[in-house]
Amino acid sequence: MESTYESKIKVALNSANVIYERLSNFNNFVGMIPSDKISNLQCTADTCHFTVDKIGDVGLRIIDKEPGALVKYTADGATRFNFYLWVQMKEVAPYESRIKVTLKADINAMMKMMFGKQLQKFVDTLAEGIAKA
Repeated sequence: MESTYESKIKVALNSANVIYERLSNFNNFVGMIPSDKISNLQCTADTCHFTVDKIGDVGLRIIDKEPGALVKYTADGATRFNFYLWVQMKEVAPYESRIKVTLKADINAMMKMMFGKQLQKFVDTLAEGIAKA
């Protein structure tokens, strides 16, 4: 069963190209991810693996990039469920962009009941963090 979680559109005080450059290379994430939330962070340009407390090992891989518009990620390695995560960005004025984060996860009804609120919170928190970065 596929479930979709979308953030509200957020305002970022950066150009879409600056946001894209940050998000299209996992090596840029090292300073953006709070170290109290994760451990064992290992990144290359296109993949990132880390451990999340109470969740376990997580792997991400970039699968699609459109400069100044979109970065799309998917699971990399063993995960509890398959998912796609993408960040859309649109520049509306010099140094002002709109950000939206979408997560599509292949989870069963039981997992949706257990993790649905946390997945929505994750998407909202991620969008807020990208907008502020």
